[in-house]
Amino acid sequence: MATTPNDRIDAWLASFDDALQAGDVDAVLDLFGGDCYWRDFVSFTWNLHTNEGHDDIREMLDDTLERTAPRNWAREGEASEADGVTEAFITFETAEGGGRGHLRLLGEDDHAWTLLTTLQDLHDHPWATGRDRPKSVEHGVVSDRETWKEALARERAELGFERDPYVVVIGGGQGGIGLGARLRAIGVPTIILEKNANAGDSWRNRYKSLHLHDPVWYDHLPYQKFPDNWPIFPSKDKIGDWLEHYADIMELNYWTSSSVQDASFDEEVGQWTVEVDRDGESVTLHCTHLVFATGMSAVPNTPEFPGQDDFRGEQQHSSQHPGPEDYGDRKVVVVGSNNSAHDICAALWEHGSDVTMVQRSSTHIARSEALMDLALGDLYSEDALDAGVSTDKADLIFASLPYRILPELQVPVYEQMAKRDADFYDALEDAGFLLDFGEDGSGLFVKYLRRGSGYYIDVGASQLIIDGEINHVTGQVDHLTEDAVVLEDGTELPADLVVYATGYSSMNGWVGQIVSQEMADKVGKVWGMGSDTRKDPGPWEGELRNMWKPTQQPNLWFHGGNLHQSRHYSQFLALQLKARMEGMDTPVHKLAPVHHTS
Repeated sequence: MATTPNDRIDAWLASFDDALQAGDVDAVLDLFGGDCYWRDFVSFTWNLHTNEGHDDIREMLDDTLERTAPRNWAREGEASEADGVTEAFITFETAEGGGRGHLRLLGEDDHAWTLLTTLQDLHDHPWATGRDRPKSVEHGVVSDRETWKEALARERAELGFERDPYVVVIGGGQGGIGLGARLRAIGVPTIILEKNANAGDSWRNRYKSLHLHDPVWYDHLPYQKFPDNWPIFPSKDKIGDWLEHYADIMELNYWTSSSVQDASFDEEVGQWTVEVDRDGESVTLHCTHLVFATGMSAVPNTPEFPGQDDFRGEQQHSSQHPGPEDYGDRKVVVVGSNNSAHDICAALWEHGSDVTMVQRSSTHIARSEALMDLALGDLYSEDALDAGVSTDKADLIFASLPYRILPELQVPVYEQMAKRDADFYDALEDAGFLLDFGEDGSGLFVKYLRRGSGYYIDVGASQLIIDGEINHVTGQVDHLTEDAVVLEDGTELPADLVVYATGYSSMNGWVGQIVSQEMADKVGKVWGMGSDTRKDPGPWEGELRNMWKPTQQPNLWFHGGNLHQSRHYSQFLALQLKARMEGMDTPVHKLAPVHHTS
């Protein structure tokens, strides 16, 4: 009988391998508990899909097992055991490529509770990394040798003009750049289109005080981690500089000052036509796949209030806010109470502005120190690295928790946070600030997944609210006058500047602007899981809508999220695109239906 954690994992994997190779789905299901989850990234489903319970697993295996031919399941490294759960990293192979994953066994019967399987590479089309990296030179004497520099210049001169890219990526921020690096490493001709004049400008152009709110260990880019001497929370300009150098070092075909005027898809030939204004020159690109990498959010959500045309001061969405320098002696009203609102208010206060925050609904606040210690420290920190948890391992552990059970696992973290910072939260509430920890107490990350908003990682602004240095009011905006914002209860807030820190609409809004509203509605809402909580309507979908996976519109993809998500999920999107370029069979299991258009 298996007694050690390693023995139990090994015994389960051996039985699992035998059952799969025999095509015995009933025997496979006998290895899973009644409450079980199998989350798959591409390896079985050519999709990002979570199977919940025996019926879902059976349906997936009936659809994919013969084609996938999984085999050689093995434990990677040492297993561990705590609180009745035995877990380990695993490796396996399919007919198409190699895989890694994570397994949790629960209880004395060692039934599987959670299983994560991810496709890591393609057998016939390896990443140009490690042992498969290019030589870059042919040794010996070669007549009229083309140097590396010449070859790169030729490629950049040809691609998009003499030959078509296979993929065009709209958006050259961290998402587009990271995906571009993955696609180049696996041999997919790609052009990235960035409307700004330089790579990294999407960060440089934000408000002056912006820093990363997530710690540096969480935010590495593919293939090139941030240096060990970098600050934990780099400034937006430092990140901008890094992205510009990264795009150059990774030899990306990166077109700056390039805005997409129009895009259309020919269903018969399976080709996109993309009209681009490249620094004043009209260029027509043809490609097979189009990726919107415009960030997790898309078109700025600027509310409409009566009297906006009468207001004599300035009005800006937070994405347009240049910083506080020109507003040191002004009265500023910031509508909103999430990350951007807090950062902008704090920066304006530092420059002497009389600033008021209008909080329209409750906000989750997590102090940065507590978030790092309690929520991220075990996976993304120096302590985690010392414990052998590399970024790659942390990403797998993070992904191994199905979204269905994530909220209940996060609740204790935020209960501990609330207890640890009780005095801080009491002081905020005494100042009239409306607090929440998510509708079910599951905190910041779940709220981020559900709606992408509704929280602030506190790096100082909360104390200004507590101390009354940032004026704070709650309520709904009714209208604007020539010189004030007026709330529904009649409160008048004099203003020279109004900043609308009111978030963004769904990413498919860009599809509506660039392609057509019909196609935007066809692919539907992007982001959210169907939790049936505020701004995340049901039904339950189990994965983020439309992100990094096939959509209802063939050859159209969405890529984005925070730096962690852009890094981790870019590899799976790149593998899906490479497989299609090489003509591999990629039948999608459970292509997600559209329940909401925006």
